[in-house]
Amino acid sequence: MTAAKTTRDHDTIRNWATARGGRPSKVTDGTGEGGILRFDFGEPEDQLEEIGWDEFFSIFDDRKLEFLYQDMTASGEESRFNKFVLP
Repeated sequence: MTAAKTTRDHDTIRNWATARGGRPSKVTDGTGEGGILRFDFGEPEDQLEEIGWDEFFSIFDDRKLEFLYQDMTASGEESRFNKFVLP
């Protein structure tokens, strides 16, 4: 595995996700509140609600999160490894 990086840059995050087919989403809790950020990379999952980039980055900024991600795996393949973390 290659080294993971962190960023708060919206363009870097959006470009990383869209290059891998990721859609901005949040985990729903049934009340409409929810809000754990995730990227959905395949068929939409029941517990994930697709949201727009504006809402996604509003939550990201309000919670002062950082995006931890990896570009490539150790074998040289494109990586989807990512997490949203507190600094």
